[in-house]
Amino acid sequence: MSLRVLSVASECVPLVKTGGLADVAGALPGALKAEGVEMRVLIPGYPAVLARTEAAETVWESPDFFGGPARLYFARHAGLELYVLEAAHLFDRPGGPYLDGGGSDWPDNDIRFGALSWMGAQIGAEGAGGWQPDLIQCHDWQAGLVPLYLKARSVDLPTVMTVHNIAFHGLMPAARMAALGLPGWAFHPGGMEFYGQVSALKAGLVYAWKVTTVSPTYARELRTPEFGGGLDGVIRARAGDVLGILNGIDEADWDPATDPHAVRFRQPRGKAKARAALLEEMGLSDGPGPLCVVVSRLTGQKGLDLLLQALPDLVARGGRLALLGSGEPPLEQAWRSAAARHEGVAVRIGYDEALAHRLIAGGDAILLPSRFEPCGLTQMYGLRYGTIPVVARTGGLADTVIDANPAALAAGVATGIQFAPVTAEALSVALDRLCDLYADTDLFAKLQRNAMRAPVGWQGSAAAYARLFREIVPTP
Repeated sequence: MSLRVLSVASECVPLVKTGGLADVAGALPGALKAEGVEMRVLIPGYPAVLARTEAAETVWESPDFFGGPARLYFARHAGLELYVLEAAHLFDRPGGPYLDGGGSDWPDNDIRFGALSWMGAQIGAEGAGGWQPDLIQCHDWQAGLVPLYLKARSVDLPTVMTVHNIAFHGLMPAARMAALGLPGWAFHPGGMEFYGQVSALKAGLVYAWKVTTVSPTYARELRTPEFGGGLDGVIRARAGDVLGILNGIDEADWDPATDPHAVRFRQPRGKAKARAALLEEMGLSDGPGPLCVVVSRLTGQKGLDLLLQALPDLVARGGRLALLGSGEPPLEQAWRSAAARHEGVAVRIGYDEALAHRLIAGGDAILLPSRFEPCGLTQMYGLRYGTIPVVARTGGLADTVIDANPAALAAGVATGIQFAPVTAEALSVALDRLCDLYADTDLFAKLQRNAMRAPVGWQGSAAAYARLFREIVPTP
């Protein structure tokens, strides 16, 4: 039986991206086709989206939609079937999806994404252009109000709330409820209320039929106060409805044999040219240790302050480090200073997709010392290219990398290095282990071959989503 699923997301590759949510929203529809699932994506009409899509059909419009005129149109782009919510007063702005040009949250983000959620519920309740979903998948807080809007309309449609990062709640003052058309009966500790405010994410966690997270370990971590972001009690209460399904990556886009951005190779020995090209591009001399790379947002979550502390030991072992990223200004400046102090360190502040590919192709190891990581995709890119991940033992990092401990090495299954606890000292030990492994040329090459064979695509995950969807959609 073919299944129709609406995916409600605030970003979607290749149209707009700030993080892994966009990768999932863009990749899952194609992966689900093989499972007999037809998925359409509802996305806001940001300028970048409007510039790259054309209306095949206007399927809904209103002269007054959350403060201004709006229309919904259907479009196709890069193999995706899209519903684009065009509302200039909400989405036609400079800056990114959530932040203005100065890096601050838009003050009406609650209204903007409340409107997106309302539209998701509208499509669920009445359909759009002759198409009506059997189920709605809601991504993060920006779509968290969809299940509540459906419940308020007494529409009994299955919903799945997918948590990519529980740290972002979508908090808003209770006074906004009227403007958003939210029911007062849901404003209590067992509903959407969170310490006197409305939490869009909590609404989704409470009222969705099922909850998924983007890795099995993260699903377990969310039950604890350390990782649950104040919502661990909600997760524990719904433990039987919470499922961790690991993300995958686009194996066509991230393929060392066909990558248009980097020196291409099929086997670990072919990385030598990519490595040499990267050293030259980043202005680094070679050394006796591994060439480590970082492609990351520069935030406390990512643990890159810990890497700064461990950096002198890596450089002392002859290691090199090339970093690409942007984020918190103090961390950006700290990394600029580190590059000035250490001859073996090169830093590029900003983001460059092509350079990211070259870093991952040319590096010997990729470092992810995250304090928490719901899933993470960068370590999977590293595996695909034989660039050994060094990761904190948390979330999806723990689920995707097999630690090179003696047992795993003896069994020939190791693909990287894990460390815990997430401290500078433990990271230094992990980097020391990396240098020891790198010094054993044959062993390191075997580790790289294992990494390149690791399953990182969407096939298994798409099948798990399809099973879940079919379990909760009533059989006609």
